[in-house]
Amino acid sequence: MKYIVLGLGHFGRSLGVHLTELGHEVIGADKSLNIVEQLKDKITHTVCLDTTDREAVSSLPLKDAHAVIVAIGEDEGASLMTVALLKQLKVKRIIGRIVSDLQKTVLEAMEINEYIMPEEEAAERLAMRLDNIDIVDSFKVSDRYSIVETKVPQRYVGMTLREANLTNLYKIIVLTTVKITETKKDGITKEQKEASGIATSETVMAEGDILVVFGELSDINKLIQKGE
Repeated sequence: MKYIVLGLGHFGRSLGVHLTELGHEVIGADKSLNIVEQLKDKITHTVCLDTTDREAVSSLPLKDAHAVIVAIGEDEGASLMTVALLKQLKVKRIIGRIVSDLQKTVLEAMEINEYIMPEEEAAERLAMRLDNIDIVDSFKVSDRYSIVETKVPQRYVGMTLREANLTNLYKIIVLTTVKITETKKDGITKEQKEASGIATSETVMAEGDILVVFGELSDINKLIQKGE
C-alpha cells in the first residue's frame, strides 16, 4: 500500500520507518531539509515541502495514497491548516495527530474521525493497523505477544468459539468480543464500542463484531488471512 506522512518529527519519522519496514511505499514530507536528508535511507521517499502550501501539497500523489497521515505536532496551527487543505483537495482518508482537546474538537468539526495521540508506541500501533485493514487496534504485551482487535473473519460469522476452535488451530486466545454502534451528536457520527464480557466456548461471533485476541502476531495474522 501507499502512504503519505506529513511531518517527520519524532512521531512522524517513527510511523514512516515502521510502515517502510512493513513493506509499504511511504512518502515522508517535512519542511526541514536536514530531517528529510536524515531519513532518506529509512523511508521509501522523502521530500522537503511546506505542508500548508496548496501548490506543494497538490504535487504529491494524493489520489494514489491509501491514507495521508498528518503527523505534525509542534505547530498545531500548521497541523490544522494541513488537514483543512487535504479536505479541500478531497483526500479520501486523512488521519490526524492531536496534542490537545481543542485540536481534537476542531478535527471532529472537520469530520476527521481518525486521529492518533503522539506516543511512539501509537506510531507502531497505527503502522500495524494500516498494514492490515482487518486490525482495528493492538498493543504489545511483550516482545513475542500482542493483544489485537480484529474484525471477525467472514468464515466464522455465526459460529461459537467452540465450533471455530481458534485456540487449537491458530494458537491464539479470544479474550472478548466487541459490538460497535454508531451515534450522532451535533451532526457528528461517532462509533461506540461495547465489550460482551469474558469470552466463553459458547460465545457467538456475529457479523461486524470485533474479536479481542491474545497471541503471537504471526499466529494472529494467520487467523486473519485464512479467515477471509
